[in-house]
Amino acid sequence: MVTTAAYGTWPSPIDAALAAAHDGRPEFVGSVGDEVWWTEPRPAEGGRRALVRRRADGTIDSVLPEPWNPRSRVIEYGGVPWAARAREEGGPLVVFVHHADQRLYAYAPDGPEAPWPLTPLSGTGGGLRWVDPQLPPGRDEVWCVLEEFTGESPTDVRRVIAAVPLDGSAAGDRGAVRELSDDRHRFVTGPRLSHDGRRAAWIAWDHPRMPWDGTVVMIAEVTGEGSFTAVRPLVGGTDESVVQVEWDGDGSLVFVSDIGGWWELHRIRPDAVAGAVVPSSRLCSGRGEEFGGPLWKIGQRWFHLLGNGLIAVVHGRGTTALGVLDPETGELVDAVGPWTAWAETLAVQDTRVFGIAASPRTSYEVVELDTATGHTRAIGVPHRDAVDPAYYPEPRIRTFTGPGGRDIHAHVYPPHHPDRTGPDDELPPYAVWVHGGPTGRSPLVLDLEIAYFTSRGIGVVEVDHGGSTGYGRAYRERLRGQWGVVDVEDCAAVALALAAEGSADRDRLAVRGGSAGGWTAAASLTTTDVYACGAISYPILDLEGWATGETHDFESRYLESLVGPFAEVPERYRERSPVNHADRLTAPFVLLQGLDDPICPPAQCERFIAAVEGRGIPHAYLAFEGESHGFRRADTLRRALEAELSLYSQTFRLDRPDVPRLELTK
Repeated sequence: MVTTAAYGTWPSPIDAALAAAHDGRPEFVGSVGDEVWWTEPRPAEGGRRALVRRRADGTIDSVLPEPWNPRSRVIEYGGVPWAARAREEGGPLVVFVHHADQRLYAYAPDGPEAPWPLTPLSGTGGGLRWVDPQLPPGRDEVWCVLEEFTGESPTDVRRVIAAVPLDGSAAGDRGAVRELSDDRHRFVTGPRLSHDGRRAAWIAWDHPRMPWDGTVVMIAEVTGEGSFTAVRPLVGGTDESVVQVEWDGDGSLVFVSDIGGWWELHRIRPDAVAGAVVPSSRLCSGRGEEFGGPLWKIGQRWFHLLGNGLIAVVHGRGTTALGVLDPETGELVDAVGPWTAWAETLAVQDTRVFGIAASPRTSYEVVELDTATGHTRAIGVPHRDAVDPAYYPEPRIRTFTGPGGRDIHAHVYPPHHPDRTGPDDELPPYAVWVHGGPTGRSPLVLDLEIAYFTSRGIGVVEVDHGGSTGYGRAYRERLRGQWGVVDVEDCAAVALALAAEGSADRDRLAVRGGSAGGWTAAASLTTTDVYACGAISYPILDLEGWATGETHDFESRYLESLVGPFAEVPERYRERSPVNHADRLTAPFVLLQGLDDPICPPAQCERFIAAVEGRGIPHAYLAFEGESHGFRRADTLRRALEAELSLYSQTFRLDRPDVPRLELTK
């Protein structure tokens, strides 16, 4: 029997502890002999990642015991942290980056030894860090990206491709590390070795560009001793973003470039004569879809070459699918299944493709596609309903109209409950969720954090504002010079449209976001009167501080494209920063921050809170020891969710005695 009850007061079996326990997703799938490996989150184990494997007989076990945590901090967002290869004797060998000290370790999980270090520690700045390891055939070394701090400033850093011996001889001797590339470029990805072992290719870029602005593919000849010679650029440039490159068996390079306005697959055949190339050809064009995405982590993979000449691809517009592309005909056949979001990671075994995917009814799971039969199945981290799926939200893909008639893409999650409905004379409160990046997007997947609110009668709308990825380069570049303007306008337009059409209560709108989404949430509260309250997590609040040394190297010049060069438009930095407009705040808010965050440091939150104090605005500031950029620990995730719901309950005057009361000060 369905009971009528005020929106926001409905009972729900999805509590904050349950949502926190299911936070995170598997990542970095790989093939090791006849096994499939990946990493998984462990919120209850201090937020560490676990490396697990699925054996040929289907059994799944851990590769690395506690406290080992395969996670890289290169560019702070990291990337592929492990590589492994099968051996005839002694089982597989894995090389991985341990998060605690950022050293490379080697380990034979079927052997008696504990992991042994391959690289030294360094006391300078952030030390030595590693990412995107490769194990070249026939060599007793691992090739990967080395990030080396040369001073105490977060921007005192260099990155090169380096070779590290597997025998551990470099563990105490930095000199035993061979540098394969020079440091002419600020950023590099790990090398991809051609099938004949004679050439290597990688992606590079430089400040002030971000990898979605412009990158270049570098190519080198590889000597018999394993050194790089005749290094030269092959393709790419300042206005072309190449995000993945792989060698085909015929010596050609397949890569993803957005030169045509969308990230699409291309092929190029490097000539034997250095400096001469045959122009590239596009393998699948004119579809108005993305076959790549923003390179936030080193080593992300949107396609994988199959041995029969076909290519497994992650592609789509807004949502994504796994497909198999025939590069000769352009025919593309998608895998059958419910999944609407595929992660940027793929692996292959013969005719089988492995990826990580989720849907509005399933969490992220490891999925196998057998291209010989077309059959798909979940083989790892299979979704299991933690509660009755009748409590899951039912999303609607919407396109709203923004200022100037521009399209704004969004996912709308109305309040949903199997046994409750709202009164006929009441409209539900809604929270606008803003993704991070801002060069990112909101995946259309089951998220128990969303269900935590919708099952209680609070609607959620995820807004892919201008600047989001998944809709082509032109949509992505709407934010160029307009951060704090276009994103704020687009979120407000969606919120007000929901109110105007009678889906949401105009007086009970909230905004929430983390990182760049936290910036948009804070900017929205200080520049508009759309929202009654807001939840702001690990945000950017002071553009001047961020542009002058208060963040890490990777994004230290990101604002030059998002806002403009600081030296040319300093007043724009001051005018748009929420920290300078605390006097405009009228809405209550909660501010959530990790105290170990090197990307959006706590100092910005502390300045913002100091500016708000005494102005009569109810607010709370929760700072979490041991948390960095993005919360990972179960206790933190639970407390953050409960604080947000308590803020909504107090602001919207909802009766929620089941949630700890958040103490708001003025």
